[in-house]
Amino acid sequence: MTRKIDLIVIHCSASINGVSLFTGKLGDADFCTPAQEIDKWHAARGFRRNPNWCERQEPTLAHIGYHFVIYTAGAVLACRHLDEVGAHVHGYNAASIGICMIGTDSYSAEQWYCLKILIENLRKAYPRARVVGHRDLSPDTDGDGIVEPQEWLKTCPGFDVAGWLRGGLQAPAGHIFNSGVLPAGVLPYAPTTGGVKNGGNP
Repeated sequence: MTRKIDLIVIHCSASINGVSLFTGKLGDADFCTPAQEIDKWHAARGFRRNPNWCERQEPTLAHIGYHFVIYTAGAVLACRHLDEVGAHVHGYNAASIGICMIGTDSYSAEQWYCLKILIENLRKAYPRARVVGHRDLSPDTDGDGIVEPQEWLKTCPGFDVAGWLRGGLQAPAGHIFNSGVLPAGVLPYAPTTGGVKNGGNP
């Protein structure tokens, strides 16, 4: 790894909590993973990966701006190479790593566990890097040295990253997903052979 890293930035997908973003049926042409769904969103915003990096890592994801995506079931997908500049936080991409949690502000126990392990490993590799949430990089408009809620450009990742770090990387109260709160008809998981229209982990 040769790229200097100053920041590790945690994001959310701003999608319904607990819904995996898998769509279609495994093996069918319309099957889509969460990372592929985000890749479509980023393509629509004009993001494009360098073809050389794309060929080297995850060639089917030609637009995604994140380095990692953490699925609702806890799988961690490496998207952009760590030495590849991301496209996830304006003004900070050159020296940062972007991690996206599927959801908005409430995540599964598996996601929290995987985020903890990922952050621990990244901090070993980049001991001088600060770990922040996307919202923490909003402008400090009143100049008091603290980015306060009224100054956030986004609420992403939906939880206090500094507080999570102080708490030993344990899932914060109020941000652990409870499958009992999904809207009617929306399933967080689905069998590998079944079709999925609005969520589910094959």
